[in-house]
Amino acid sequence: MSDTAKLKDANVEEILAALRARERKALANGTTAGPAPEDRFPDVSSAVLAEALRANQKVIYGTDDRIDFFQITDPAALQDVDGVVALFNQSAVTDNGNGTSTLRTQNFGTSHNLCPTERFRDQPVGAFCSGFLVAPDVIATAGHCVTASNVTNVRFVFGFRMTGPTTAQTVISNNDIYSGASLLGRQEVGTGPDWALVQLDRPVSGHRVVPIRRDSRIPDAQAVHVIGHPSGLPLKFAAGAAVRDNSPAEFFIANLDTYGGNSGSPVFNAETHVVEGILVRGETDFVSQGNCRISLVCPSSGCRGEDCTRTTEFASLLPQT
Repeated sequence: MSDTAKLKDANVEEILAALRARERKALANGTTAGPAPEDRFPDVSSAVLAEALRANQKVIYGTDDRIDFFQITDPAALQDVDGVVALFNQSAVTDNGNGTSTLRTQNFGTSHNLCPTERFRDQPVGAFCSGFLVAPDVIATAGHCVTASNVTNVRFVFGFRMTGPTTAQTVISNNDIYSGASLLGRQEVGTGPDWALVQLDRPVSGHRVVPIRRDSRIPDAQAVHVIGHPSGLPLKFAAGAAVRDNSPAEFFIANLDTYGGNSGSPVFNAETHVVEGILVRGETDFVSQGNCRISLVCPSSGCRGEDCTRTTEFASLLPQT
């Protein structure tokens, strides 16, 4: 029986489950993924499974909505972007001695062993998390991104973005680079709230403090967008998402196009442009396809969704603006 025939009656969720099983096996063994015990399609290659996903792209919410900074034209979206930062380790920021610093980066495709079809594979990566300005000298991010022991070694960088199709801004004015001074508050609960408020070494100038929700909760099925640094890439704006599950007390779940590195990203209400939550947890980012890796795509009602800690979890610690 051909591979195509074996997949004839399969649905997207079954194919995703098989690819995830292979990825888990690969991570456990430190090898390229092969069939796993729970794999329904042991004789079908990962490449064929991946192509089956792509063939069903029309029913997958994973249609990539991310765009680069230079592609944003909406003035309100540009205002939202202005308050977002990339988190870099101190060792990845080199002072040039002329009022600027250079960010140490790697090639995305090479560092993540990406297949040639992956978007942004030729761009640089270097950030490990994202964050946003919630007071003149306070950054909000995910709790798992910063701790009391590492906060002073974190650099909060404005302006790590693509300025054109092939040009990344990796030389940054020192005026746009801030150091963590202390933690004002932090929680990290694996299935609950995950947030941190970082006191900076000085007040931020030239950037907008973003408004946050301080009470009540986001409406059910509300359209949202997220801004941050997926996989450590230059800033990306991703719309086309909505709240999927609004029932948890400390967080909500949305079908956002996000990756590791988006942790700490602000999730904006697409209508009011108020930050409703912090992106903190989500689905597996990549799955293996033969000797390289591709992005995992999910149906609009499938996979686990992305968890967003509600801003009301920490709003009382911030002054009214």
